[in-house]
Amino acid sequence: MSSEIKTIGVLTSGGDAPGMNAAIRAVIRKAIMNGVNVKGIKKGYQGLLNEEIVDMKASSVSDIIQRGGTILGTARCSEFRTEEGQKKGAEICRKHGIDGVVVIGGDGSYRGAQALSKQGINTIGIPGTIDLDIACTDYTIGFDTAINTAMQAIDKVRDTSSSHERCSIIEVMGRNAGYIALWCGVANGAEDILLPEKYDYNEQGIINNIIHNRKRGKTHHIIINAEGIGHSTSMARRIEAATGIETRATILGYMQRGGSPTCKDRFYASIMGAYAADILCQGKTNRVVGYQHGEFTDFDIDDALAMQKDIPEYQYQVSKLLSASL
Repeated sequence: MSSEIKTIGVLTSGGDAPGMNAAIRAVIRKAIMNGVNVKGIKKGYQGLLNEEIVDMKASSVSDIIQRGGTILGTARCSEFRTEEGQKKGAEICRKHGIDGVVVIGGDGSYRGAQALSKQGINTIGIPGTIDLDIACTDYTIGFDTAINTAMQAIDKVRDTSSSHERCSIIEVMGRNAGYIALWCGVANGAEDILLPEKYDYNEQGIINNIIHNRKRGKTHHIIINAEGIGHSTSMARRIEAATGIETRATILGYMQRGGSPTCKDRFYASIMGAYAADILCQGKTNRVVGYQHGEFTDFDIDDALAMQKDIPEYQYQVSKLLSASL
């Protein structure tokens, strides 16, 4: 362990995700086991700039692993996108004796960590986002809980949609990434799955599919629509007008961010948190923790942010095949 690392901070930034508390718990307890002091930084980078910094002990994170959200709170911070804000953040870290920071969040949070590293503060990122949209990792904290929450809700909507012989458009989260829509579309047996990465805006094709299925005797039609496409309510009105079939839109919204994390999210977040604490205590900086090919590993933040991620083509083709009317 590097003798230079005596105190580390941990913060959560951007959108909250189930499992963040498990990661916080693991960071704190592993760092303490390594002989390092830990401070919790509340409300993300905004809390750092406001000096909302508290001492953390192993007991500070008792009984939190099962809780959704983040005990440290989170916020967006436009000031930290500026060089002045980044310098101020680094100065505050030094003022409080913080040698390194673990940042739990998405790619925007990583950019903040990257900036802190350039200011001389060791930083490690942990992928905390329900969108699964970080290219360097096959897993992000919160995704598993989010898709299970959405899947269960969609099953319930399907029940009532079938009873009333409706078409239902169910909008799930995913502004620029369609992974939640893809997974739920396959898992819920949707007839149409609309992904930001693949959608061709051929609404007439959807209408034709609905009419074709109704002629075959299918009493309901489920469309999974990603947030990045949106406009589910107006789409429902257009489809109803074109088909004569009652069409309702259901926007699941922020319920997908909440709830008790699944076993997978608790376990993976715990391992990632411990891993981050270890490499930070070793003096590493400007790294992000990832999971690839069954192994936990780490990448340079610059490389991680430069990577591109897209919907796997085979998975997309299978989703279309399984939803096709034969």
